[in-house]
Amino acid sequence: MKKTLLMTACSILALNTMGQAVKEDQPKFTFSGYVEAYYTFDFNEPADHTRPGFLYNHVRHNEMNINLAMLKGSYTSDRIRANVAIMAGTYPQYNLAAEQELVRHIYEANVGVRIGKNVWVDAGILPSHIGFESAVSKDCLTLTRSIMAENTPYYEAGAKITWSPDDKWTLAAMYLNGWQRIKRPDGNQTPAFGTQVTFRPNEKATLNWSTFIGNDKPDPARRMRYFNDVYGIFNITDKFSLAAGFDYGLEQQQKGENDLYHWYGSALIVKYAFTDRLALAARYEYFDDEDGVIIATATPNGFKTGGYSLNFDVAPADNVLFRIEGKYYDSRDDIFMKHTDLKHNNVSVAASLAVSF
Repeated sequence: MKKTLLMTACSILALNTMGQAVKEDQPKFTFSGYVEAYYTFDFNEPADHTRPGFLYNHVRHNEMNINLAMLKGSYTSDRIRANVAIMAGTYPQYNLAAEQELVRHIYEANVGVRIGKNVWVDAGILPSHIGFESAVSKDCLTLTRSIMAENTPYYEAGAKITWSPDDKWTLAAMYLNGWQRIKRPDGNQTPAFGTQVTFRPNEKATLNWSTFIGNDKPDPARRMRYFNDVYGIFNITDKFSLAAGFDYGLEQQQKGENDLYHWYGSALIVKYAFTDRLALAARYEYFDDEDGVIIATATPNGFKTGGYSLNFDVAPADNVLFRIEGKYYDSRDDIFMKHTDLKHNNVSVAASLAVSF
């Protein structure tokens, strides 16, 4: 009798465990949203209410606006995953201005299939594999983005294979339409490629190296671009964290020639959380593009600009974030317009209120 009861109990336990495993493997659909309203005041007071052309987030001066409003649906199962997110706001208005009108409001749209143990193939419109900042401000250490982030891809279109051999390493390779391109430039048949290596030695540190190689111009004027992005994110204590990144790029001066233009950018952000609801962040950055590959200017020295910002965060609720930030740019040459004069500096203050669900 005791033996029978023991066998029955074991059987019930096994069935319950199997049921839980089946339940855990069931496909899941999730829905989320994000809305960020902002106000920016540029003390140079641009007449057209638009901040300098190398910025794509929070660019409208002296008016209330929406930087990014997004709705996202995600599907996940053991072998299949898919994401669709649509967006509106001044971020897509300025950052996707070169894309076809039909796709300007797509934040991401991709599908993926697992083809082996910890090996995924994803295709479609994907978040960029370059940099540690995104257009979703709540996920970044500061309200606004660095010059480095604003002038590297936020998104990419293509196919990606990702392999995670263990909990510490993630390796990926991409076939891409181009440098932040959904629509290829007319006359461009050149494939572009990217790679990414991410190492997480522990839960407090992330190290990343990303690359890009490709041509962003029509094939008759082909100029190959070679780009490296390196960054680290460190949660040093429960209250103190920092992120540091460095970009270095090369591009052919003329098709078929060995002479190369070059540019580089760097950013350092430190953040201190006084409580779960209050935090302060500071940033230093520098961007040097003497040859105007990424940011063209009419000055003798090209674009050589440093920046400083100070950011204060208040989170009145778990899904609400209010931020205010002061920022100062200092350029080697006079590149910032104030009324009818050019100045070497620019000062702005921005505030935002973001809600996620």
